[in-house]
Amino acid sequence: MNEGSLVRATLKALFLPRRLLPIVLVCAPMVAAQVRFSDGEPMAGPLGLLLCVLCITVAPVSYRVLFPEGLDLSHGGIRLVLYATVGAGVVLTGGAALPRVLELGPTFLTDRYSLAVCAGLFLVGGWGLGRDIGFEETLARERARAARLEVEAEQAQLLALRSHLDPHFLFNTLNAIAEWCQTDGAVAEAAVLRLSAMLRGVLAGVRAATWPLERELELVRTLFELHLLRDPDLFQLHVEVEPGLEAFPVPPLVLLPLAENAVKHGPAAGHRGPLRLSVRAHEDTLVFSLENPGASQGPRAGSSGLPTVERRLALTYPGQARLVLSSDAGRTRVTVTLPRARPAAGLVT
Repeated sequence: MNEGSLVRATLKALFLPRRLLPIVLVCAPMVAAQVRFSDGEPMAGPLGLLLCVLCITVAPVSYRVLFPEGLDLSHGGIRLVLYATVGAGVVLTGGAALPRVLELGPTFLTDRYSLAVCAGLFLVGGWGLGRDIGFEETLARERARAARLEVEAEQAQLLALRSHLDPHFLFNTLNAIAEWCQTDGAVAEAAVLRLSAMLRGVLAGVRAATWPLERELELVRTLFELHLLRDPDLFQLHVEVEPGLEAFPVPPLVLLPLAENAVKHGPAAGHRGPLRLSVRAHEDTLVFSLENPGASQGPRAGSSGLPTVERRLALTYPGQARLVLSSDAGRTRVTVTLPRARPAAGLVT
């Protein structure tokens, strides 16, 4: 911070109510005493007020200019001498030189003993006010830094969570592609293209704060198509998207773990039947519903699918999004409800 901005910041801080009130409480009795004990000198009040204003403004400003990082005697006390010289100069100018120039009579605060007290108040008051303002600015900077670090930590968590892709599915798909290369080249080629498109989508999603719902659904469809390439009769896919929602911004990859779980714990676990994905608007929320055959056994120890999504929702929409898992009539449904608003936190790319 340069000296100009330091002076402006100090003067601005002095006028905050939490400092201005104590300053008035100290200065008002001094000015009153100046008027009361100055033998009727008509300029006693204005002179006392001027002395108070000079001390209150010049003292903390000079302290902060000379000691921007706090009281430091590493320079041999030269700055401390300069600070004392400024204080003596201000007090003597306002309390001795100016009354002589204006040919004023003796007053309470221009007495030499009172001037010594004023000089002491200048030094101590400037040190206390300047130190307090400096501490307050440091605290504000540290709080801002802590807030930035908290956001960066959340962004790092989001990045790690978005990078999630079931390695078992990936390895199984690669193994299947290796087998298809020997038995069915066309299917192997189709699988490679879909897997490549899916991985490109995942990488794009990791780097984005939001993307259109249409891209999220495209990635989920690609995942389902890869499963169906391995076993065309594994399940029947039904997707229903309410018109007009395709361009709505959503957190990238938020549905991918849910889609993986739906296949893994449904058709791939021996529960053949339809998979149903629906997206609809409800009042001020967006509702995703994914249903698969097979009753849910509840969260499994060490599972990462649902906890991943729940953590992402908590970071992206603090207290505004929810995930509900339910099971009925031999089927499992997971429902994600998002506010129809942009995420509260995003990644900086």
